[in-house]
Amino acid sequence: MVTKQFKGSPEDADLTRADSLAREIFSDVANKWAFLIIEALGDRTLRFSELRNEIEGISHKMLTQNLRMMERNGLVERDVHPTVPPRVEYTLTEPGRALRAVVDGMCGWTRQYIGHLEASRRRFDT
Repeated sequence: MVTKQFKGSPEDADLTRADSLAREIFSDVANKWAFLIIEALGDRTLRFSELRNEIEGISHKMLTQNLRMMERNGLVERDVHPTVPPRVEYTLTEPGRALRAVVDGMCGWTRQYIGHLEASRRRFDT
């Protein structure tokens, strides 16, 4: 499968520019809820309630906002089934799955260094 790359101006991809599209997208996806949603979805398709149950502490509102943002950015596909009540399922798209590799790396980094980070915080706070 060939991924179609959309070409914008170099300024659109420059994270150092306050007005770049890349910075806007980076800001959207670089938050704890987006990371946790990506990690929870993984290779699966989940309903809204299943996703909410997977992510301890996320409110209905935050899950809705983040799923909409992720759908807008093309990271999540929302599939509405015409049933009563409607059944809505979420799946990562190809770019979402690619971002998942980054998220998995961050999760692995956290697991590897959590002890060091905790010790550093204790030293700093005393």
